[in-house]
Amino acid sequence: MRLTPAVELEHRCSRLQSSMAEAGMDAVILVQNADLFYFTGTIQSGALYVPSSGQPLYMVRRDFMRARMESGLKEVVPFTSPSAIPGILSDYGYSMPVSIGMEFDVLPVAILERYQKVFPSSAFSDASVLVRKIRMIKSHYEIHIMQDASHQVNKVYQAAGAILKEGMSDVAFAAEIERVARLEGHSGITRMRIFNGEVAYGQIFSGADSAVPAFSDTPLGGVGTTPAFGSGASFKPILHNEPIVLDLSGCCDGYVVDQTRIMAIGGLSAKLMKGYEDMLRVQELMKGMIPQLPSWGEVYDECLSFAASMGYADSFMGGNGSQVSFIGHGIGVEIDEYPFIARGFNNMQIEPGMAFAFEPKLVFPGEGAVGIENSFYLADDGTLKQLTFSDEKIMILAR
Repeated sequence: MRLTPAVELEHRCSRLQSSMAEAGMDAVILVQNADLFYFTGTIQSGALYVPSSGQPLYMVRRDFMRARMESGLKEVVPFTSPSAIPGILSDYGYSMPVSIGMEFDVLPVAILERYQKVFPSSAFSDASVLVRKIRMIKSHYEIHIMQDASHQVNKVYQAAGAILKEGMSDVAFAAEIERVARLEGHSGITRMRIFNGEVAYGQIFSGADSAVPAFSDTPLGGVGTTPAFGSGASFKPILHNEPIVLDLSGCCDGYVVDQTRIMAIGGLSAKLMKGYEDMLRVQELMKGMIPQLPSWGEVYDECLSFAASMGYADSFMGGNGSQVSFIGHGIGVEIDEYPFIARGFNNMQIEPGMAFAFEPKLVFPGEGAVGIENSFYLADDGTLKQLTFSDEKIMILAR
């Protein structure tokens, strides 16, 4: 178990304060768990008050003693409710802020209104883009943790070959895979920022089930076990000569990586084998583009065009009518961070320090899905480094 070093937290808060100055914000108040963890080193219930200058104040409702133990910030104080914040600010010599930023992309309206009552004279604005841009650039400390997560997910994938048996259900296979992941230190939860984003440690499905679309903004959905959680593994038995998709996250000390590999018992059709090899070609195209620092949208457009030129216009990143408009996404504390390698992001550039997952996939309704996913980061010297490293060949088991 790592505790985030104080120097790391101080650097993050300092970067946020610099962004606040450019945006004209007197203060930022953060309450979402992922942001609290990033800026304080813990997720104890409360609010982080970051002034435009001076020490941040981490005000904790529950549990103060644990927050004091886990957080490297200098000022961690107990409080009972947002109404107590003005008094705490006064005690620390801070004046009432004229403008306050909060996480509008994830903040419930009821909580926003509560803070507006506490600061009736302050103007509130969205600080989520500032926060996401800061989290987008990873430190060496963060990359080291993500490398550990990559070793974790590789161990899980290696175990999958010994676990898989013909006739076992997707759910049974997924349960055994999760057991390995948890014993290797996975938290069992992979955080997503998007509203109603729900994901555990990954998705596992086989055959035609892997081509079933779902509510989630992902190329693969799956039937799931109930409409209440309508995605992921079902009770379908795993059969010979069908693709088995292992779309897995590694999660170590709060940081995630993403990896997809394909397995099969017996073999796969020539169509699926070729489709998989072509997705490797799309991945190579991306690898050549990223060091040139293109826009996020440019990478998406070029890769989409390449896939279409190979005959996959109706199957790339989802079945026809259910395709998603991205091929890659940032990774870190959440699995949907900046950057988005997606349609329309032509005014956002790739930068050194970014970490992202890239997942070119094909979906053929009634047959199944194939594709690859790896996690990468762009080093300070402009070299694209691959974090996940499991063998990219389809794992064919002769059973």
